Amino acid sequence: MLAQNNCYSMIFWGPPGTGKTTLVHLIAEQLDADVIELSAINSGVKEIRAAIGEVSGSLTRGNSDLFAKQKVVFVDEIHRFNKSQQDAFLPYVESGHIILIGATTENPSFSVNRALLSRLRVFILEKLSTDELMKLLNAAIEFLQEREKKTIEFEENAALALVTQANGDARSLLMSVEICSDLANSGEKISLSLIKKATGAKTLAFDKNGDHYYDLLSAFHKSVRGSSPDGALYWFCRLLKSGGDPLVIARRLLAIASEDIGNADPRALQVCLNSWDLYHRVGPAEGERALAQAVIYCALAPKSNAVYTAFKKAQRLIDETPSYDVPAHLRNAPTKLAKEMGHGDEYRYAHNEPNAYAAGESYLPPDIAEITFYHASERGLEKQLSAKMDYLAQLDAEAHAQGKSRKNTTGS
Repeated sequence: MLAQNNCYSMIFWGPPGTGKTTLVHLIAEQLDADVIELSAINSGVKEIRAAIGEVSGSLTRGNSDLFAKQKVVFVDEIHRFNKSQQDAFLPYVESGHIILIGATTENPSFSVNRALLSRLRVFILEKLSTDELMKLLNAAIEFLQEREKKTIEFEENAALALVTQANGDARSLLMSVEICSDLANSGEKISLSLIKKATGAKTLAFDKNGDHYYDLLSAFHKSVRGSSPDGALYWFCRLLKSGGDPLVIARRLLAIASEDIGNADPRALQVCLNSWDLYHRVGPAEGERALAQAVIYCALAPKSNAVYTAFKKAQRLIDETPSYDVPAHLRNAPTKLAKEMGHGDEYRYAHNEPNAYAAGESYLPPDIAEITFYHASERGLEKQLSAKMDYLAQLDAEAHAQGKSRKNTTGS
């Protein structure tokens, strides 16, 4: 797009310090465009009209040089503009006279008018990763050493602590390292205590190999599994405070809902999915609260690993046994030849059977017909599922006693 000297109006949506403003200036530089900057925090109708007037004046004058230059109008915190202020840009965006680029930390679906939003492309900027911030920190150190003519060194784990504390915010990291550099005496390494003094914030204990992070994640998982809402909530907040990605925690919650809760409370999966969806829709502040709700729900939900155990058992059996043929009565019979070969013969359609259950029917290959994978627990909904399985087993036993159970065949 930029290589063709072409650009669309757009919105950058992401947390602070993810490079929204920097991207705007890089785009303008690539396009050789004039940039008119507005901040919705301190701009009103007067400033908007002045910016639009500057564009209109250039077009009216018809100066070829001015006309050839594209105009990028950059609006920081665009979500703070009200409807009428946002609508003022509409005709100029539609006509292509300006490239409007808005930056926002809020979900544009809720904070930008539909009419304007429909004409903008939305690009989501994520928090910078630890590796990305480390690269930025190293570049900043090189720059400061050259500028200040001094060596800047960190004690073990201090650099990672500073990066972790930045929580994906490049601007915060750059400010912090500069303050630390100013406070450090000649020859003094930047320590955890100096970082705390420089930033006025609690430094977090993350070791080089990330073991502490995984310890926190482990403590969180085990607290939920152990039905401790207080422990689960504590470790959840510790993970967030340590810079843990909320969506990584959301994925872990989904794993817990399946592995440790399962059919004892199938609603846990939906609660976790809803919290994940809400996080995407409303952003971190309200989204993290929704995740906390899911954490507490999962901690207090009845526990069962019966699904997890059954799944592993089935996988293990498949790895250890031959690929058995599908029994003839279970095979598909889409053609005359298939039917002549006996595919689908004597298949019993469950809905035509009493209780919609073909008592005595078998759905496994003959060599493993007696195996069972799933053993429901006596907790939560699985207690009812266990009773249902006992009832079906009784029907099978009665059918067998009456000589109505299937003798499995593989067919030919």
